[in-house]
Amino acid sequence: MTELQSHGLRLADPGAGVPSRRGGAGPSDHKAVMIDGHTIMVPVHTSAAFTSPYLAMAPDALGQSALLRGTIPVASISFPRAPRFYALQTFDGVPYSQIATLHGADVLATTVLQTCIRYESRKKACKFCSIGQSLAAGRTIARKTPEQLAEVARAAVLLDGVRHMVLTTGTPNAADRGAQILCESAFAIKAAVDLPIQGQCEPPDSDQWFHRMRAAGIDTLGMHLEVVTPAVREHIMPGKATVPVARYLEAFAAAVGVFGRGQVSTYILAGLGDTRQAILATCETLVGLGVYPFVVPFVPISGTPLEDHPAPTPAFMQEILEPLGAMLRKAGLRSADIKAGCGKCGACSSLSVYEA
Repeated sequence: MTELQSHGLRLADPGAGVPSRRGGAGPSDHKAVMIDGHTIMVPVHTSAAFTSPYLAMAPDALGQSALLRGTIPVASISFPRAPRFYALQTFDGVPYSQIATLHGADVLATTVLQTCIRYESRKKACKFCSIGQSLAAGRTIARKTPEQLAEVARAAVLLDGVRHMVLTTGTPNAADRGAQILCESAFAIKAAVDLPIQGQCEPPDSDQWFHRMRAAGIDTLGMHLEVVTPAVREHIMPGKATVPVARYLEAFAAAVGVFGRGQVSTYILAGLGDTRQAILATCETLVGLGVYPFVVPFVPISGTPLEDHPAPTPAFMQEILEPLGAMLRKAGLRSADIKAGCGKCGACSSLSVYEA
């Protein structure tokens, strides 16, 4: 799994499973793959994937595909099917797939606000981010209303057995940083369907927002560091780096007091310049606070300044994930115990396998 996520995958049948997409917010240039009982997101549209040693043959009548490394079969894999809710549209005529998408096998995800104060300036934008691409391509709308989100969430649960939901957002301002939008959205969704929700935003200006988000129906919180070394943060994401790591740590401590140990998480993108030692040291601090550090391999997304940046090697990922898995085991933080969100899904990293 670690090798697949670093090298990517060539497809004999590109149309197998849930349709993949190039660019845009969330896991892009990927395809969901089921292997050994785990669903993982594997790059299929990156430059590394085009030359990957791994090839998935066309699915057979039972939906199984032979996974080859070179010419040698190494596993049998399958692809989650396109969800039925994709065929529907909202009462006001917007296709459900433009409101929320299926991530992994059973996670509904949406970027509630498809614009960001960072992205609007080339000097401030995160160099890996493609939040504006989906909007420019007409694959989504700029702002999903609470009513639209509730409608789609209910349908996804009833028609496709979705088990939890991720609400992320572009950063609209320097005050609540999207927390208000997340509150309004979660409140409407929980009124329509009993679905665990993770909200994701930058640390808001006041820790009181954590109480408001919890009261609105958000079960878990994600505040994503992405990069941990200050100098690398300033280079890769100059706008977001104005919120220092120290503020994140303060916010993490406050959020754990509201959502509970293991119910607050952060994304860390390995392969952007942080050393193995820097990532593991930061993870040790986070685990001590009760925060789940979800370390994923960086995937270069088409159309971004880092589209040609190399993905981390499988060896580099293993050198991080193996000791991190042991660290999580010792601390009693398990992805399976997270109520909702990226860490619970686990598809963008093989970290959960190293927890075992």
